[in-house]
Amino acid sequence: MSKRVLALLAMTGVAFAAELPVRQVILYKHGVGYFERAGELGAGESARLDFKASEMNDVLKSLTINDSSGKVIAVRYDSSEPLARRLAEYPFALGEKQSLAAFLDQLKGARIELKFGPETVAGVIVGARVVVAGERQPEREQLVVLADSGDLRTLDLSAAQSVKLTDAKLQTQLKDYLAAMAGARGTERRGVYIDSTEDGARRLSAGYMIPTPVWKSSYRLLAGEKESTLEGWAVIDNTTGDDWSKIRLSLVSGRPISFISRLYEPRYRQRPEAELPEDRAVGPVVHEGGVAGSLAPPALQMAAPAPLPASRPAGMGGARRMMVGGNVEADAMRVTESTVAATAEGRELGELFEYRFAQPVTVRKGESAMLPFLQQKIAARKLLIHSDPSTQNPMNAAELTNSSGKTLDGGPITVYDGGAYAGEALMETLKAGDKRLISYAVDLGTRVTTALDSTRDAIREIHFRRGILTTRSAIQETKTYTIRNVDQKPKTLVLEHPVRPGFKLLNQKPAETTAGAYRFEVRLAGAATEKFPLIEERVYDSSVMVANLGPDVLLSYVQNKALSETARKQLDGIAELKRRIGEADADARRLQTEIAELTKDQERLRENIASLNRVSGQQEQVQKYARDLAAQESRLAGLRDQLSEARKRKAARESELNSLIEKVEF
Repeated sequence: MSKRVLALLAMTGVAFAAELPVRQVILYKHGVGYFERAGELGAGESARLDFKASEMNDVLKSLTINDSSGKVIAVRYDSSEPLARRLAEYPFALGEKQSLAAFLDQLKGARIELKFGPETVAGVIVGARVVVAGERQPEREQLVVLADSGDLRTLDLSAAQSVKLTDAKLQTQLKDYLAAMAGARGTERRGVYIDSTEDGARRLSAGYMIPTPVWKSSYRLLAGEKESTLEGWAVIDNTTGDDWSKIRLSLVSGRPISFISRLYEPRYRQRPEAELPEDRAVGPVVHEGGVAGSLAPPALQMAAPAPLPASRPAGMGGARRMMVGGNVEADAMRVTESTVAATAEGRELGELFEYRFAQPVTVRKGESAMLPFLQQKIAARKLLIHSDPSTQNPMNAAELTNSSGKTLDGGPITVYDGGAYAGEALMETLKAGDKRLISYAVDLGTRVTTALDSTRDAIREIHFRRGILTTRSAIQETKTYTIRNVDQKPKTLVLEHPVRPGFKLLNQKPAETTAGAYRFEVRLAGAATEKFPLIEERVYDSSVMVANLGPDVLLSYVQNKALSETARKQLDGIAELKRRIGEADADARRLQTEIAELTKDQERLRENIASLNRVSGQQEQVQKYARDLAAQESRLAGLRDQLSEARKRKAARESELNSLIEKVEF
């Protein structure tokens, strides 16, 4: 900007807003970055920060300001009212694919001027419509105007060479409406202005968080015979629209919580309507006649509640101001110590870890960069690992122990063995002192097969309490891994066996246990075969009510070796009682069957007697049937007595059984 323009701005009282360059960037792994801008401001200057509209919510949530000598009195920024609310204030609306006739029909009473060749028609809009196409006529748009001559004229809009709204205010509204719609589609930047009370020169810094691409890690593992080297590179992307020129750069490993709060768009609340009672219209009242008693004295009238105060407008003018009560001090910036050629210095930040680059970093807008942040000797042990039961061949792997004293951010690792490319792996974030297995290639010189043998043990324990019989049983499974090393050199295989809920290892002790697997180290000699059996056991309990068990089933429990002699006698007594109850029940069922058969035979005899009584000469046969019927009655009486006795025996034995069950416990 020239000195002449600056002088004109000073004479007109317009404050100049200076832009602050980016001085420091801290990138995180959860989608935001911290930025610090700082610079020298001249007398009367305000600071200007430019942001994308999508960044404003995070800026308003995280902005911190430090003025070296003055006090920050206000932060102003370009407002963003919702488009629908702004457009609702206009006396017309433009919809999707709206016709000219539909638009003009909203402007009834507005003055308009149309040109049809040499003729100009001026007047007031009465209405407009779209005439639907017919068989011989296409669709047309017609406008009805009250011409200045006093005539009502119907005009064909498609024939008009020009259409002009002669109302200057309406023209301005239409331009503003279209400008608002165009601005909503644009990606223009929003300005944030920082005002101060100091008139002299001063230094001002501002820090804030905005959405940024996460920084990415990639590693190179240079595996050697005695020691290995791990190189770490950080990949960063500058999508902010500003150049990062010689900035202080830090990379933080970890994922702190971050979220979006809608602070940029104005918020409006629906207010309740309130009015005084005396403002309401009063209608006629029909009073009922009295039934008894006299009129009561008039009640006191309660005072009407005061009306709710009207809310104050949200803002005035095209910008909103956020007042700051005093100096807003920014966090002290960290000093980085490192060299770009080798590593970045790291330090713990609570649960996070920070890599700081000592040398200034430059990344132009729209560019990305790779920066080395680690180059260090690390403990790496070569192994094989077999974790996929669907394949016979294990994987070449390395056990990395993080002896760097730094947190290693997760990312891909390219492995070089003996100076040659060996494969690639993925590594999770690795804290200092922790270790991790990485697999990077298939080992075709080793094969692993498995065989499964399952056996079921007998009942190990039997318990009885309150009529419930509980047994404890166990299932043992043996899985044998057969490992064949085809190569002549010895190897160490890490065998992963899944952890199964309820199963317990019996014969092996794992070298390490993860959330989902046991890890066993198996030493393999050259050109040899090794068998590695794993025995697991699952113990489970089952319960059943003794009342639901038959005597034969109970006797199978009596014969179990897990029972003590006392428990065996008690359970045998219960089984004997259930057997005797079964005998009584069988007798009762037999007697019931015999009684039913006799009753049926009696019905037959009675039917025969009734039939023979109607036939002459059959008295002898009738008397014979009568004697048989009498004998059966005597027999039925005896059977009923026996049935009653059987039922009594069963009830007595059931009572004895219930009493015994209540007493037995082992």
